[in-house]
Amino acid sequence: MTLYYDPVASLGKDREAFRGGWDDRLWLNVPGPFYGGETDTCRTGRLSAPQHVLYGGEYLTEYVYRQPRTPAETARLVEAADQDPFLGYGCDGDSWWTPDAVREWWRGRGRITRYLSAHDWDDMDWAEQGVAAAVRDFADYIAGPLPGDLRIYLHWLEEGRSPVPGERLPEL
Repeated sequence: MTLYYDPVASLGKDREAFRGGWDDRLWLNVPGPFYGGETDTCRTGRLSAPQHVLYGGEYLTEYVYRQPRTPAETARLVEAADQDPFLGYGCDGDSWWTPDAVREWWRGRGRITRYLSAHDWDDMDWAEQGVAAAVRDFADYIAGPLPGDLRIYLHWLEEGRSPVPGERLPEL
């Protein structure tokens, strides 16, 4: 059993849906291979991947708040990326995230939690997609299992392989 699932390895031709640029990624994206960059503002991402995509930033563009952990979750994120008319999602995060950058993102998570709590998400959810509940899910994820997921991701970045259960993980 491995702890890290590499969703990019199974993309194949679906990689074509991910044309977003790293420099365009929204700061709210959780570290990992997938991210939202200059996506549209039509709020379609949650229709395909509600456990992975939220809307935020100045223009309420799409971002990835939870990386996929299974082939089925990856397929939903592929669908979200494919539905974006700007093709603003990226899948090359592993080439850009470094252990230091992940740790820096984690140290700055307070900015994200402040952002999440500073808006009336029910009022902004004109498409009735459960955005407020997803924002609470993201905040709970940050306060709960995300540190463990990031430590597993750090191992992936540092060692180039998934850790096995019981293996010592890098610190955040």
